[in-house]
This record gives sequence, structure tokens and C-alpha cells, in this order.
Amino acid sequence: MSKPIKYNDEPIGEFRLVPEFLPSPEELALKNKQTKVPISLSSESVAFFKEAAKKHHMQYQKIIRQLLDEYVEQQKRR
Repeated sequence: MSKPIKYNDEPIGEFRLVPEFLPSPEELALKNKQTKVPISLSSESVAFFKEAAKKHHMQYQKIIRQLLDEYVEQQKRR
């Protein structure tokens, strides 16, 4: 076990303000607005993405979304 911390009433010394280093909530928000779309996929495709998601500890819907987003970006560059 680690040693217990000993507290005392000694003065701490001078303080200095540290600027915030975390991004604002707006900067943390998703880049693109998402739209829910009902879609029918083959059972084989869904099983594939679920297995890939399990291996990478992700949601299979997120993998499909990223795949589609990447496809769109490549098509835009053409």
C-alpha cells in the first residue's frame, strides 16, 4: 500500500492562474449534423459490421456511418 498523505496548515505559496486548455463544448460537438434514416440492409452486411464492431469495441452503426462518410468524401474529390 502507498503511504498515507499527511496534511498540515502550512501556507501553500503563490498561486498563478492557468489558462483553460480544454476545448469548449462547441468545439467538442460533432462536426456534422446527423440525420436518422430508416434503411434496410442485408443480414450478411449487418452481421459483418457487428463482428467488426465487436473486435474494435465500437458500435456497428458508427462504423457504417464512418464508411459512408468516407465514401462521400472520396466522391467529392473526383
